[in-house]
Amino acid sequence: MLNRFLSASLMLLVAALAAAAETRPNILYCLGDDWSWPHAGVYGDRVVRTPTFDRIAREGVRFNYCFSATPSCTASRAAMLTGQYPHRLEEGSNLRGFLPKKFAVYPDLLEQAGYTVGSTRKGWAPGNWRAGGFTRNPAGPSFKDLATFLQTVPVGKPFCFWFGSHDPHRPYERGSGARSGLKTNSVVVPPFWPDNGVARNDVLDYYRVVERFDREVGELLDLLDKAGKLTNTLVIMTGDNGWPFPRCKANLYDGGTRQPLAVRWPAECRPGQVCDDFINLMDLAPTCLEAAGLKPLPEMTGRSFLGLLTGAEKCGSRNTVFLERERHAIVRAGDAGYPMRAVRTREFLYLRNLRPDRWPAGDPHAPRDPKRVFGDCDDGPTKSYILDHRDEPGMQRFFELGFGKRPAEELYDLSKDPHQISNVAGRPAYSAAQKQLRAQLDQWMKETADPRAVKDDDHWDSYPYFGE
Repeated sequence: MLNRFLSASLMLLVAALAAAAETRPNILYCLGDDWSWPHAGVYGDRVVRTPTFDRIAREGVRFNYCFSATPSCTASRAAMLTGQYPHRLEEGSNLRGFLPKKFAVYPDLLEQAGYTVGSTRKGWAPGNWRAGGFTRNPAGPSFKDLATFLQTVPVGKPFCFWFGSHDPHRPYERGSGARSGLKTNSVVVPPFWPDNGVARNDVLDYYRVVERFDREVGELLDLLDKAGKLTNTLVIMTGDNGWPFPRCKANLYDGGTRQPLAVRWPAECRPGQVCDDFINLMDLAPTCLEAAGLKPLPEMTGRSFLGLLTGAEKCGSRNTVFLERERHAIVRAGDAGYPMRAVRTREFLYLRNLRPDRWPAGDPHAPRDPKRVFGDCDDGPTKSYILDHRDEPGMQRFFELGFGKRPAEELYDLSKDPHQISNVAGRPAYSAAQKQLRAQLDQWMKETADPRAVKDDDHWDSYPYFGE
């Protein structure tokens, strides 16, 4: 009799634990590679077609001010996974480096708490995760696709899955955007490029692969819906850094750091919300942990925005974001990087170029490969056109904006200059704002243990680079 009673009690306990597990959300993290704000229909883009992103925003929360911690793939993904600023991650702050295993990543923490975790395509990358001591990609064990992964998830157990698309990273099939039916006449060309057919068609080719990413995320949602798992799945859709064009990716201007972000969680999140609070993508790690009922680690500098999703936190308190970069590609003499720090508010963008004697987009001819010019900017038709025509009337301005050397400090008045092309640093009318932002940046560097706040050396340039 006692044995039967214990067996029944054990069964009830197992059932209770299974029910408790079911209340924790599944997490689907969908990451575009080089997808930038505002390239989605819900943000007002009149050309690109993003019905999936628009649906997630419509049925959840659309964030208008989301930024990557750094405009470089590897370091940006490291910040997302660890919930920490890149400068705290040692080798993890560089492109094509490694992330030391001592820095905990949220998929591992969720797995330890009972989640089944997995990833597909581009996880933490590019780089060598084995060199950091990991036995698998920090984004989670690799699977062919979500369908294959779901077959491994036990009944009653929550999952966390990372879908890392390779879109819309270059290279693009030239002319593919126009052939797909996209029209050049509505393309908005930023004022730091020449507005011509070359740039417009380059943007269309980029849009075409943005649409492919959007379509594939839609297929994942359909799969979860058919499996009855969509209602209690926290769906996050964003990009890792800015689009691969001059003065964008690998730069701390909005074209390099500002990201689309929409989050959907019908079980807890009221639909149709629009949030203007500033979000840093490193905030996603503590948000995912908190959604799973876990406390973010004390060392995480990211701040959970779960309350903004559920309504427990009122919008309006997050009005500042800090940005940074170290070495992107190996494209300068001595394998040097281009270190920068910045603070972005609603009114201003203040940037500090720590090595203004260097070329921000890489040397005119990279020492390791003289054929590679300004290699921190991805090759493409827009870049080639600016470089090929730089000596023609009216073109020097575009060359200087995209590739020329920059002063130690830059300041942009966003109310008058949303595209950040007119540097007002040093002007008397902006001296108070510049002084305040300079002090704010210094304080942040100290509070977050930025090594450059103590000793402004270039040890990042000596870190290994796993690539060409």
